[in-house]
Amino acid sequence: MDKDALKLMIAEYQRYAAQVELTPRPYAFEDALNYVFVGLRRAGKSYLMFQRMKQLLSAGHATEEILYFNFEDDRLPSLETELLERVKTCYEEMFDCRPIFFLDEVQLVPGWEKFVRRLADQKYRVYVTGSNAKMLSAEIATTLGGRFMVHPVYPCSFPEYLTLSGIDAAEKNARYRERGRLVKAFETYLRAGGLPELVQVSGKREWLSNLYQKIFFGDLVSRYQIRNDYALRVLVRKLAESVKQPSSFNRLAHVVSASGKRISTDTVIDYLGYLKESWLIFPLENYSAKLADRESNKKHYFVDNGILNLFLLDPVASLLENLVAIQLRQRYGDGVFYYHNGTEVDFVVPDCQLAVQVCTSLTDPETKERETDALLKLSKRCPLTRRLIVTQDEEARIQTPAGDIEVVPAWKWLLKAEESAR
Repeated sequence: MDKDALKLMIAEYQRYAAQVELTPRPYAFEDALNYVFVGLRRAGKSYLMFQRMKQLLSAGHATEEILYFNFEDDRLPSLETELLERVKTCYEEMFDCRPIFFLDEVQLVPGWEKFVRRLADQKYRVYVTGSNAKMLSAEIATTLGGRFMVHPVYPCSFPEYLTLSGIDAAEKNARYRERGRLVKAFETYLRAGGLPELVQVSGKREWLSNLYQKIFFGDLVSRYQIRNDYALRVLVRKLAESVKQPSSFNRLAHVVSASGKRISTDTVIDYLGYLKESWLIFPLENYSAKLADRESNKKHYFVDNGILNLFLLDPVASLLENLVAIQLRQRYGDGVFYYHNGTEVDFVVPDCQLAVQVCTSLTDPETKERETDALLKLSKRCPLTRRLIVTQDEEARIQTPAGDIEVVPAWKWLLKAEESAR
């Protein structure tokens, strides 16, 4: 691509950065750090980039200092390593100031990590996005040399979703005065997920289906050169149907093979790795299991409820548990587990001495006994200071000799979790 065309793109991106309107997400940037934003397609990585640009412009930086470039732009005829230096050179021929780099989907360019490492070594401020978790591989982490803050970007939290929907839940009495409106918004959020662009889309399922097809064929089949895409499709559907249950590699291989396309356990392991690298799913390990079982018998949750819901016929229980998993994962990272050793507890966060069960309703006495009994048994095996049962829309406090168990509606728990994280 010739320099004149690149210069036109740089100028166009600058104008757009100065004019874009957005609702800020609750994230605090540090001026002295470089950032790598990673996550699912359409989760809001570029959004955070533009948010940072607006902050810098408001703080007195000139528009000319912004060097934003999107490497998914269809006007780029090819993506070669030399393109990175060419973009930098074009900018330097246009402006005399020192640029602040914003490189969107840069992982598509071979050798990107060495280029951004060099920029960091030369004391440039650099912000990078990518949809592939390979950006966090040991090799690349070594190349970046600790010069970047890696920030996973998840779909919008429920409070963010409410803000984008024009509902103010932060006001002191809003959740009591507008309970019906909050519950209705939660039902949509539960089923459609929290991808920011989706909030104002009327045909949500069609939009999500198109996004999934792009992830499936672009981020999975094409990128990893998968020949048996039928087996991969069946595997994704099986993971969705069994999202609440642990699944061993061998069992998944057997289920997929029974559908008509034989697949080995090794291939299942590879495919699960690809799904994780594309930020479609994330695994949780059994806290009570030995190392070998932790690795081979995990629960797999979807990063977004809307995509998960594409595969479900009776979705509420699975979506509710998946939503709780996303919230816990976003807040506690790799410190979240499930517990299965005679007693089954959906989630445990040992570092916080927190255990969480998820149940749509406790109106059935047997269900209530089962859920509370599991938490009480776990209390004898692990130190717990807080025990929760997250429901669809029920609230109570169950008193036991081992301490109280809080029963809280999911929508209210999501709001409280956001408040306590501040």
